[in-house]
Amino acid sequence: MESATLDALPGFRRHLRVTPSPGQVIAALEDDYHCMAVILRHDGVRVTGIDSVMERVPWTTCPGAPAVLAATFTGVALADVPARGEKKANCTHLHDLTVLAAAHAGETAPILYEIVTCDPVDGLATAEIRRDGVALLQVAHRNHLMEAPAEIAGLSILKLRDWIDSLDAPHREAARLLQWGAILANGRLIPMERQSTASRVPPNCFTFQPDNAAKAIRVGKVIDFTATPLTPLDHFDGAVFLPR
Repeated sequence: MESATLDALPGFRRHLRVTPSPGQVIAALEDDYHCMAVILRHDGVRVTGIDSVMERVPWTTCPGAPAVLAATFTGVALADVPARGEKKANCTHLHDLTVLAAAHAGETAPILYEIVTCDPVDGLATAEIRRDGVALLQVAHRNHLMEAPAEIAGLSILKLRDWIDSLDAPHREAARLLQWGAILANGRLIPMERQSTASRVPPNCFTFQPDNAAKAIRVGKVIDFTATPLTPLDHFDGAVFLPR
């Protein structure tokens, strides 16, 4: 599907902005359900500290996740951050932002990833990721079974690790981000009443751990970026979130 056609269709939108500077990387994201950032500090070898900003989250328990994130990654070698694990104990989005930030420590140029995932058209959902405005990858799935590209046709959208690992580094990073964006987009198709009881969800992140799920209340504002003039992260300048 042409990018212009994809942009014109209703669907899920997610932007991720990475802003490296000496000794620090800020990685931020916004989509229909989330707006948050990680500030990763480092000495060129190890993570020396990590803070989080959670501007818009879906559950009352989410603000407890930054402390777990800091405990997970502080002192870890930058090269070891992706393998550190404990993703399910953390907010998965903060965890992903930390991995993204660590990958770009020591760089100087900012990066903007844009993920566009259309609502299914005749059952087919198409998703694309762009880096600094340039389309890198496009995938399509029907009921979570991939149809494009041809090399992953028939695979579950949840089972793309081997394909992703076969790509070169820039496309590998983009493919991981695109996979999760396409999975999250499914939330647009699920009635909110079916998404509002945390104890019914498998323990795949901080909020859905049993002790947290028992007290979690759905609170976050949902923004349909295809129905408003807003753009994800349009109020984040790479350093701070501005009033929207």
